[in-house]
Amino acid sequence: MKYSEIKNDIEAIFQGNDFAFISASLQSPTQYSFPEKELHDVISERAFSYISLHKPQLQLEFDVPFPPPTCEEFSFIDLFAGIGGFRIPMQREGGKCLFSSEFNPHAQAVYCANYGEYPFGDITKIPVNIIPNHDVLCGGFPCQPFSISGKMKGFEDTRGTLIYNVFEIIKAKQPKVVFLENVKHLVYHDKGRTLKTILEGLRNLGYKASYQVMNASNFGVPQNRERIIIIASKDKIFDFSKVEIHKRATIRDIMDTDSSKYEYLKEPYTILERFTQQPSGLIFVGYRNKNIRKAGVRPGTEHLSRVHKQPNRIYSIDGVHPALPSQECSGRFFVYDGKNVRKLTIDECYRLQGFPNTFIKDKTLGEAYRQVGNAVCVPMIQEIVKQIKAQLL
Repeated sequence: MKYSEIKNDIEAIFQGNDFAFISASLQSPTQYSFPEKELHDVISERAFSYISLHKPQLQLEFDVPFPPPTCEEFSFIDLFAGIGGFRIPMQREGGKCLFSSEFNPHAQAVYCANYGEYPFGDITKIPVNIIPNHDVLCGGFPCQPFSISGKMKGFEDTRGTLIYNVFEIIKAKQPKVVFLENVKHLVYHDKGRTLKTILEGLRNLGYKASYQVMNASNFGVPQNRERIIIIASKDKIFDFSKVEIHKRATIRDIMDTDSSKYEYLKEPYTILERFTQQPSGLIFVGYRNKNIRKAGVRPGTEHLSRVHKQPNRIYSIDGVHPALPSQECSGRFFVYDGKNVRKLTIDECYRLQGFPNTFIKDKTLGEAYRQVGNAVCVPMIQEIVKQIKAQLL
């Protein structure tokens, strides 16, 4: 039986964590056989009865874009899962996802459409004993508390304290590897004390932790997206130097060939007479004629990208693009092809993050932009996973 034949019927009856429990049970039948009393605070009696009755009868074919691997090499859980930027590369490398969690309902729906599993909700409300034992814990824990584009409140922001929920899961489940991702600024937040607290937390749990700031542009996608990667293992320190680097691509390499999708800029803009490629690969070529920043801006510096707010900047297609932000819901990412200025299409934005063309996006364009800006770079994660397998599993 195909998963699509029963999905709509299940979804019509069950929502939220009930739907998550049923979909996870169908993908990992041996992992969700709990006594009912352990679940009653999170899962309804009706959902437990449904899966108890139907699970033994169902041998499902998951006809979704990214089904579970046929040959499982290791297991993992996907925390703060978003739209599954971790899951695609983990599955490509033989990983079987046993549990996923995501707070946002729009992201949950997209995740379900692509992987055939609806994530559990708020991780702070999920009992640890529901989460199966696993080899690798993955988590792109909320970055806004540590991001320059956020307010950088860190642990003062309740989202910043979610790392302690991760610690509780690690303590209870003892995964072989912990694989965390966050914004580059975590390195500097609170003069380095925030990162030090996280690393000490992992070491207190018996793990040997290391970190490195890595750039998506080094993994075959044209996006200057720097992120801190933290890897922790009980046995040894992860060697980041063995992660394979790829040739840098340009925006031109991921452009849609169908020009009917292009939305050209029709308002006034300025293209600079001269421009150079920065070491990052960015080529700032112009700007929309909007108000510039006032503080600290000297006369004659209008040719500098930092003077112009991100949604007003224009970049050459022969370079890379700045990091896609999670706050942008209008797709104000402008590129210049030598003749015209246009917005990146939504498909091009997903290619900047390395998502396959078969990925099912949110039907609401604003949500699709937010979700891709909040995602991880798929090819970068995959190269790291290859080395996690080689060094730590």
